[in-house]
Amino acid sequence: DPNRGTSPPETNSLMMCVLQEICDNPEFIVGGASRTDICQGDLGDCWLLAAIASLTLNDKLLYRVVPHEQSFSEGYAGIFHFQFWHYGDWVDVVVDDRIPTINNQLVFTKSAERNEFWSALLEKAYAKLHGSYEALKGGNTAEGMEDFTGGVTEFYEMKEAPKELYKIMKKALERGSLMGCSIDSLVPARFATRTTTGLVTGHAYSVTAVEECKQSQHKESKVRLVRVRNPWGQVEWNGPWSDNSKEWENLSKGEKEKLQHQNAEDGEFWMSFEDFKKNYTKIEICNMTPDALEDDKLHKWTVSVNEGHWVRGCSAGGCRNYPETFWTNPQYRLRLLEEDDDPEDDEEACTFVVALMQKNRRRERKLGANLFTIGFSIYEMHGNKQHMQKEFFMSSTFKARSRAYINLREVTQRFRLSPGEYVIVPSTYEPHQEGEFILRFSRMYFSNPMSDQPAPASTGEESEEDQQFLSIFQHIAGDVSTGEPLSAGGSVSMVQMHFKSACKSFLILISQMDGKGRLNLQEFRHLWNKVKQWQGIFKCYDFDHTGTISSYEMRNAINDAGFRLNNQLYDIITMRYANENMHIDFDSFVSCLVRLEGMFRAFQAFDQGGDGTIRLNVLEVS
Repeated sequence: DPNRGTSPPETNSLMMCVLQEICDNPEFIVGGASRTDICQGDLGDCWLLAAIASLTLNDKLLYRVVPHEQSFSEGYAGIFHFQFWHYGDWVDVVVDDRIPTINNQLVFTKSAERNEFWSALLEKAYAKLHGSYEALKGGNTAEGMEDFTGGVTEFYEMKEAPKELYKIMKKALERGSLMGCSIDSLVPARFATRTTTGLVTGHAYSVTAVEECKQSQHKESKVRLVRVRNPWGQVEWNGPWSDNSKEWENLSKGEKEKLQHQNAEDGEFWMSFEDFKKNYTKIEICNMTPDALEDDKLHKWTVSVNEGHWVRGCSAGGCRNYPETFWTNPQYRLRLLEEDDDPEDDEEACTFVVALMQKNRRRERKLGANLFTIGFSIYEMHGNKQHMQKEFFMSSTFKARSRAYINLREVTQRFRLSPGEYVIVPSTYEPHQEGEFILRFSRMYFSNPMSDQPAPASTGEESEEDQQFLSIFQHIAGDVSTGEPLSAGGSVSMVQMHFKSACKSFLILISQMDGKGRLNLQEFRHLWNKVKQWQGIFKCYDFDHTGTISSYEMRNAINDAGFRLNNQLYDIITMRYANENMHIDFDSFVSCLVRLEGMFRAFQAFDQGGDGTIRLNVLEVS
């Protein structure tokens, strides 16, 4: 989201300086890491700094990302390391202590303490994770919060916020969730514009506290307050409950101490919950997962992470607006086994969260990659363990779906559905867009991605040899009367060209198995029947009679030929055999099936027990 990349004016003429060169007594952390240690520099990464400020509110989370045993004295080696959640895995990122400067002043993130550098080094490590500082320009606070916790973020638009939003925010902070907010701007010229109230549009803030206080001069009167921080470290709200406002006179000394009220230009301020809702347009709450707080039994989530990818011509089918290809998208089974345990709710329903995240788009931005517009749909199904076909989606209505297709790194939404079996279909809005993603499901059991197990190819019934068949065999093989097996030699007419090509492909596979590279009459007849069968299948999917089939239909054609493959193999086949228009001609179709036939044949030769597993020694593998 380019709206979240505000910063002071940029500058050039940068130098990379070792921290000892700009400070006599550098320290990693001074007096404990806090939100005042994050002050934005000339890089437009306020979204990231808002996430870091929220991170400092939870020591357990903070010191997982920022290991605090590091220093510039004991054990110092000129390097520091940080840990980030990166698409399902925790990774360790090591950086040296050279930081961009101008005139011995840090150019990017800095601390209020001149000799404290943990926040600047953390920013550098995060930039390294994504390829460069440049890659951090513009973003969404949810990205940073999730990369610091492995959590799942839910978004609330203020104009559509639930009535219990205050309660949601209060409970979220109590259980260690990270929270950010922002003011969207629809007018490009007004990005990063300071309003008369002191707030900045197109800018990311962090929410650091939510409290309810009793006003001493108003009997039984309580006020709900929200504490917000500007990552700039300055520029604050100047309305009611701002640092110098008269509303503070209505609070007792004890209430002020509870709120840690300070009159300082540090970018942090209080405002009433009502003013918060009126002025901010969006709030992001990053809920914790078991990865983040392993010993927090009360708030553990059951989370499953499933990796996938959209491959052009095979599994990049686009949204439902493209019914001819939508069904080819990856599909994930979802089983909701038990309804919510809520005594106040008589409805038998299951609450769960689905989060679809596209991978590596920020790192690949320098190569011209932008965020795809993504979303997902959920359909009810019963017992079918196969990849759902086009007819199913043409005749079925989705039970739930993401609110909209949007160009964010992650699309997240909470649902309530009846117990049962469902299929989730994640997709880009447009078809033919290649990319990787992870799909996370939070609540209960989530089955593995759809992965059909290979089944033996059908053999068909052999017909009696007739004169035409023998004639073709003789024409390709030479003299049948000699009884010699078919070899790769011999001439062939154009009528037999497709079959000749199939024979050559099969001979290559046979030669790899037995070293002879020849077919006898029985093998020849078997292959001949196969090619005739495959020709009939090909014609069924050549809808426009152009001599080609769509690569998206290749999955069905291969299934009709008797092969059951997993999604990865379908992707590989598409990349190998489809042309630039995502079409596959008959030669390529036959060549593919011949290779599959040979591979299954080779496997079956080794599968002595018939149990679908084989053991190979080194020579057999080679």
